Amino acid sequence: MSDKARTLAAANGRTPEADPEFATRAEAFGTRMLDIVNDGFLALMISIGHQTRLFDTMSTMPPATSTQIAEAAKLNERYVREWLAALTVGRIVDYHPADRTYVLPPAHATSLTRAAGPDNIASFTQFVPLTASVEPEIIDCFRHGGGVGYAEYGRFQQLAAEQSAAVHDVALIDVTIALAPGLPERLRQGIAVADIGCGSGHAINLLGREFPNSHFVGYDFSEEGIAAGRAQARAMGLANTGFELRDVTYLAESNRFDLITAFDTIHDQAHPKQVLRGIAEALKDDGIFLMVDVQASSNLEENLDHPMGPGLYAISTMHCMTVSLALDGDGLGTMWGEQLATRMLREAGFASIDIEHVEADILNSYYVARKS
Repeated sequence: MSDKARTLAAANGRTPEADPEFATRAEAFGTRMLDIVNDGFLALMISIGHQTRLFDTMSTMPPATSTQIAEAAKLNERYVREWLAALTVGRIVDYHPADRTYVLPPAHATSLTRAAGPDNIASFTQFVPLTASVEPEIIDCFRHGGGVGYAEYGRFQQLAAEQSAAVHDVALIDVTIALAPGLPERLRQGIAVADIGCGSGHAINLLGREFPNSHFVGYDFSEEGIAAGRAQARAMGLANTGFELRDVTYLAESNRFDLITAFDTIHDQAHPKQVLRGIAEALKDDGIFLMVDVQASSNLEENLDHPMGPGLYAISTMHCMTVSLALDGDGLGTMWGEQLATRMLREAGFASIDIEHVEADILNSYYVARKS
């Protein structure tokens, strides 16, 4: 323990001589702080590795030099070499000094490559530099209140679409829709469907392709997202999907839809209670609301062992909560949890609520809600 640390400890009535446990705990926490700093920088390196497809490239290569890896990935060798050094000392890439070659262990590739699908944790690290870009604005909010607007986040919708697509491509048709008994059959026969906060529209377009007799509409207030949804629908040759620029706080529909979906969007809303009431009103009496949102408890103490707890509370601070507050909203936050979500669904008018979990999606809970 340094002299300054001893002085600080003594000022709080704790000295290594009088309290050996304090010294041990302080030293252990100091080590953890170093790990946090190192892992924070590693997250940036992993984000770069994902975006440059270096992990995908290395996963198909035998042990190779930095020059060979750079050539295979069509990247600058000097940057690749320094990146490899960071990942080597970070115990992510293996290095063989004798021939100066690097290899990505297959066991690591299962969490780092696009081939891993929903298990590709590397893709999540992209949110670290993205949210860090608004750190000065967030600090100002700490001091003065308010929020940071959605427009300040640049690539956020693109990254969110990448995350959700990885799950939807694997599970939407065969697993997610089947969580509501009888729903696949109704979709095959032909029903009216709306997606709330559709983002780039990938889910709606997948459903539209699978169920040509049903009609789908996606609502979002992002012009970028709506344009992306329409472009994908054209590319897929779909005539049964549409996208509308709309603030879903004012859905203003009554008894129109047989199914409404909301994929990780309710917790971001400025006024989620109003949105949920609008959804209930827009559903037919025998309609189904399929809401997918973050799997967590509403009680902080029950999230201590959540595998993504620190990250989710952090992204709530840096994005989900603040974009709501920027609209003078409720600031619900990412980790609103199953208990609060269930209560809000009941208050909105849903009498029957079942909560399911999908193996391909460790992040979310799946709510199947009906008005009767």
